[in-house]
Amino acid sequence: MRITLGVTGGVAAYKAAELVRLLQQDGFTVQVVMTRGAREFITPLTFAALTGQKVITDLFEKSSTGEANVESAIEHIAVAQRTDLLLVAPATADILAKFARGIADDFLTTLYLATTAPVIVAPAMNVNMWNHAATQENIEKLRTRGARVVNPDEGYLACGMTGAGRLASQQEIVAAVRETLHAQKDLHAETILITAGPTCEDLDPARYITNRSSGKMGYAVAEAAARRGARVILVSGPVNLETPPGVERVDVRTAEQMHRVVTQKFPDSSIAIFAAAVADYRPVETAGEKIKRNKEPLSLMLEPTPDILASVAGRKGQAIVVGFAAETQNVAENARKKLVAKNADLIVANDVTAEGAGFDHDTNIVTLFSRDGRDLALPKLSKSEVAQRILDEILRLRTLRAERHSPV
Repeated sequence: MRITLGVTGGVAAYKAAELVRLLQQDGFTVQVVMTRGAREFITPLTFAALTGQKVITDLFEKSSTGEANVESAIEHIAVAQRTDLLLVAPATADILAKFARGIADDFLTTLYLATTAPVIVAPAMNVNMWNHAATQENIEKLRTRGARVVNPDEGYLACGMTGAGRLASQQEIVAAVRETLHAQKDLHAETILITAGPTCEDLDPARYITNRSSGKMGYAVAEAAARRGARVILVSGPVNLETPPGVERVDVRTAEQMHRVVTQKFPDSSIAIFAAAVADYRPVETAGEKIKRNKEPLSLMLEPTPDILASVAGRKGQAIVVGFAAETQNVAENARKKLVAKNADLIVANDVTAEGAGFDHDTNIVTLFSRDGRDLALPKLSKSEVAQRILDEILRLRTLRAERHSPV
């Protein structure tokens, strides 16, 4: 997908260089359009070197003879037609006002009026400028017209003041780009089977073995996949979460029940994502009555539960199979071993002891280990953002597989 990045004249313009790198890392092609003010803070050559694309700086560019270039006069129309998204970061108060009022006096403002692609703006300015009624009115107008606004962060500003106005983090801006583009239903042809939550293995009528899984990660993947157009079948262990909109949910309790439902549903699935924390062992026998406490030690005989991931991946055919690896040590080594041993296409691994990762948190820190040898380490992100990155990686693997099997 092609993104047009508008860079306007503020101190935060230098941050757009890192934003370009992150967008390219996600597989986007980026072309930069700079205002005259932006060129006071960073040079077009920087963006040309980073993107490998022509950097557009003027509505009417001059030819080598000093005359107006005829092609440049309509270039804004060509760029408008081929871009999938217009992102302006940083967006100054000036550019927001021009967008809101329909002023078209340079390439970027003319492009804004000419494009029908989604628009995202990430404002950055002095706190008083941001809070001014005129700026807020312009922001509201842009939102009403369908633009997405990534609000600025609060903190110390270049002007020496403290407050709202600092450009949002590059990661937050990229997440907004992903979410906006994914709204275009790129998974509409897929049926995705997802497992989530813990399983409970009964010891007696009052007690059971389980784990700390909240199900949040699996549910985030289910919601993201449904929003991107997939038919989603969610096989859920016991959790206190609402079913995401548009998702078909099947509740189970034990590993055996989850295995049975997955076996039944998998043949109709093109993608299977096993995010559930399935108990590895269960009691050999379940007591019919509550086990009474006494002074003697109690020994439990346990047996392995069905290996759901391995059983499905062994007969996956053309389906893509994704497993999760919750580790406490040697994360990369264990994840790569699991990738091979289970015949998975992708393993999502994390250290559940890391701060902000693992069970109960709304954030996660994962590395994606792919079948083609790519290891993609992600920073701490919300679980909804991690879900999007997992789905992106699945689509990348699907495309790679198609390319390998296409006739030369």
